[in-house]
Amino acid sequence: MGLNLAAVGRRVGPVARRYDWKDAVLYALGVGAGFAELDYCYENRLKIIPTFGAAMTFELIWQLAALIELNPAGVVHGEHEMVFLHALPREGTLLSEGAVTACYDKGPATGALVVIEFETRGADGEPFFRTTATMVARLDGGFGGEEAPKRPVPFPDRRADLAVPALPAPDQPLIYRLSGDPFPLHVDPDFARAAGFAGPIMHGLCTLGFACRALIGRYCPGAPERVRRIACRFKRPLYPGEPITTLIWQTGSGQALWKVVSSSDGAVIIDNGRFETGEPLPG
Repeated sequence: MGLNLAAVGRRVGPVARRYDWKDAVLYALGVGAGFAELDYCYENRLKIIPTFGAAMTFELIWQLAALIELNPAGVVHGEHEMVFLHALPREGTLLSEGAVTACYDKGPATGALVVIEFETRGADGEPFFRTTATMVARLDGGFGGEEAPKRPVPFPDRRADLAVPALPAPDQPLIYRLSGDPFPLHVDPDFARAAGFAGPIMHGLCTLGFACRALIGRYCPGAPERVRRIACRFKRPLYPGEPITTLIWQTGSGQALWKVVSSSDGAVIIDNGRFETGEPLPG
């Protein structure tokens, strides 16, 4: 079976997700926060990591992936962008609605790119954030579609201004998956090997959460509500327990480019990272 291209543009939702402070804390622990960042982990002074919204809305992405009839055995996350409009409250209901907006063909040997776009709002209709997610469907290429447009991100020709090391735990995916992405690639060794990996891999969005923490610590420490945009491309898999470093280049006032690399050999794990901050968002 191939992709159901007739489903492009067909809207799905709203998909509702209720959350409270325990969900926010579980997410924070899932992306490596702890006593050093107690505001993310303690309900009496809780602040929410902006990328928490990605975990709370992943069900819609999977519903859209099913609608377009991706082969789940070959799916990995390719790119993710979030534009923040209002700060998330410590509890509430998120309503997400969107569609598959494009399918690009990389050929039968490489696969397809499936672009998903949606908006997430509160129960009162207040818009919280907009998301564009690209899924790499490695087993669904060769349908004769157009190639994806090139969108290069030019990095400065200098060493990074800041390098933030981190060490995801060997069991990190087992915690992160409880926030909303139970895909077996991140927990089932047999499934992972059948998909071509040595074992379960980290969720790309989990590694994004590590990077988001590092970026907030550099540009708006203690004020995650100042984050306006975060975007990236997932370039290669990361196995749990492997040390990483987030490299950050400041490119303007409230603007930065970033990458996540392996601390062991420098291989790029997340590329094309963009980050923007501004005045605190209304909450």
